[in-house]
Amino acid sequence: MLKPTKRDIPASCGPELIQFLRRPEVSRITGLPTSTIYQMMASGTFPKNFRISARLCAWRADEVAAWQKAKLASRESAAA
Repeated sequence: MLKPTKRDIPASCGPELIQFLRRPEVSRITGLPTSTIYQMMASGTFPKNFRISARLCAWRADEVAAWQKAKLASRESAAA
């Protein structure tokens, strides 16, 4: 199991700073295995990743958080 990392972001960076998540972090945060993440991306039910360099991909943390909130909202609306 991956240990959560603490990232100190200087206040001078401001609110416009967007955090990128690599695949192991996305798996840890969502609980989804790699194959499911990519299947859901292909079906349009999970945020798409993007290249941050020639060999590395990442997800926007705010998009992954929005996906989580939508999942919780759908659960709560189904229970009502």
